[in-house]
Amino acid sequence: MQPPRVDLAPPKDDPFTPEELRKYDGSTPGNPIYVAIKGTIFDVTRKVDVYGPGKSYNIFAGKDGSKGLGMSSLNPEDAIADYSGLDEKDLKTLNEWHDFFSKRYNIVGRVVSS
Repeated sequence: MQPPRVDLAPPKDDPFTPEELRKYDGSTPGNPIYVAIKGTIFDVTRKVDVYGPGKSYNIFAGKDGSKGLGMSSLNPEDAIADYSGLDEKDLKTLNEWHDFFSKRYNIVGRVVSS
């Protein structure tokens, strides 16, 4: 597991609709790769080996996949933003993921309604 970073930029609060966020799924060379958790958008570009096209966690790239992260699921149908149905254990897992990302990736914005 990668250690927390001390060189993170101050968090940004730029709004992204889900449609805008999809542009950052790693499929366009030169574009950053973003993953959103609980509406917070993280720049995971430096981990293209994990989040890039064809890689294990690419299903979370360019979207808010909170439900899937909370469930520890790599099923594409679980990689959705709505995590309201998660039980207490899965909510704890989701919060741990959010905390993990917050300490390792720059926050570049937030997901807003389209």
